[in-house]
Amino acid sequence: MPPPDLEATAERVFVALADPTRRAILAALATHGPSTATELADRLPITRQAIAKHLALLSDAGLVAAQQGERRRVRFRLCSAPMQVAQQFLAALARDWDGSLAALQRHLDG
Repeated sequence: MPPPDLEATAERVFVALADPTRRAILAALATHGPSTATELADRLPITRQAIAKHLALLSDAGLVAAQQGERRRVRFRLCSAPMQVAQQFLAALARDWDGSLAALQRHLDG
């Protein structure tokens, strides 16, 4: 099993990704690059206030970061490190399952 801090990071990522609106926000950022909450609200069928709440959760999970833009506009950009931790967590689980399933298969074949 991964260390507790990596597991906690993976859990925050999975919670963030569980919501389809947050996935849509991440997809919009991946497609269009750093964007303000207003720009995201223009692209998605959701209010700017709702976008801001989702961005706060995505920021807490480390999946987006705010950066100051011109005229005090805050742009949000993707951060890949937490996603990589979640991928590593899933890969470790898969390895554990692969070993257990292979042992079961050997037992059933024997």
